[in-house]
Amino acid sequence: MLVYIDESGDAGFRVEQGSSPVFVAAMVIFEDAEDAAFTRRLIEGSAARLIHKGEFKFSKTRTDVRDRFFRAVAAGPFRVRAIVVQKDVIRSDHLRSDKESFYEFFVKQMLRNDGGRLSDAKVIIDGSGDREFRKKLSTAVRKKMREGAVRDCRFSDSRTDPLIQLADMCAGAVHRSFRTDRRDAHRWRDMLRPRLDDVWTFR
Repeated sequence: MLVYIDESGDAGFRVEQGSSPVFVAAMVIFEDAEDAAFTRRLIEGSAARLIHKGEFKFSKTRTDVRDRFFRAVAAGPFRVRAIVVQKDVIRSDHLRSDKESFYEFFVKQMLRNDGGRLSDAKVIIDGSGDREFRKKLSTAVRKKMREGAVRDCRFSDSRTDPLIQLADMCAGAVHRSFRTDRRDAHRWRDMLRPRLDDVWTFR
């Protein structure tokens, strides 16, 4: 089993200065390497790729690129689970002041709230953060999940990995659905709906 993770929004709490009021982490789950390879080919052979040559990143792609991307992957052999964090419910001073701890905590929460789906999974996370943080996060993911859920954890550069880009696009689609100021808030989440297992709003 392969699991790709990325996020949308940020871990900051200065919303009045530009931090996002909502943070979303999403994981894209493949039963095996063949399903992952097939989905990679869907992305690279998509109509979206004809008009967008760089990295697929939800926040930096046009509406028509997003439409073509989600049409291409709608029938892909994967499932998506996401956690949504409305920051105004977070009372922990530690989580509010330490961005790395915030990210680690909610990625672990998402993985633990897996509906029993994860089994001997190899987890691949967007490779942001410094080396020490990546090492700490990898150890936490491998050792603090339920027994048998996660086998390994590593990091990948989203600029060259279409499946990390898929996780970014899925996280972005879920995040957009919580934007009350956007008329298209549910547009891409609705397109992703056949692949969505769960969207958990943290309380």
